[in-house]
Amino acid sequence: MEQTLTLNLTPNLFYLFFPFFQQGVIIKTTVGCSIKTWLSQMGITPEYVADRIQTVFLDGKAVDDIEATAIRDGSNLSLSGALPGLVGATLRRGGAFASLRSSITHPVDDEMLTQKEGWMTVKLFNLLIPELGPLFLDKGFWLKGEVLGEFLKRQTEDFWSGCSTAHLDGNEIDLKTLREMKWSPGKELVFVKVLSVSK
Repeated sequence: MEQTLTLNLTPNLFYLFFPFFQQGVIIKTTVGCSIKTWLSQMGITPEYVADRIQTVFLDGKAVDDIEATAIRDGSNLSLSGALPGLVGATLRRGGAFASLRSSITHPVDDEMLTQKEGWMTVKLFNLLIPELGPLFLDKGFWLKGEVLGEFLKRQTEDFWSGCSTAHLDGNEIDLKTLREMKWSPGKELVFVKVLSVSK
């Protein structure tokens, strides 16, 4: 059974969730559309995409044209800011050195797929983690229950004092109970949302 956990947390503690984005978070979203369309649906502006998202990988291959590359059900999408050196210049989408990586470049799609709800994994790197991480925290993502449980057990009193309330499946749950809660092992996923509250 799917569970939903909502945490109301002060923004200065959001960084504790940032390692999840580098490892990859699972989201349920619209698939079958272009990467550009998906980014727009997530609320990421074209200006931000042009200025900040310099490197894009889809299913392990570098993407040059985000408007002509479709996200599929089960896709893995990695987003990064500019990477340093020749490697960064080579991997940068649409860059002058893109021809040097033709064997690992994602082919463009002749036509978009049928749009539907599906699953994908999103990874963020370098400056995009603090910039886009809060957006994904607000929209929510899926974690394995055992991973979430281990994360909560590791948190210090600073985390729990910065967490004003928590709700499990719409019902408020005592923070001590949440901290000690045992989550189902295996592949069972929990939908996690982290909302911003002021101190």
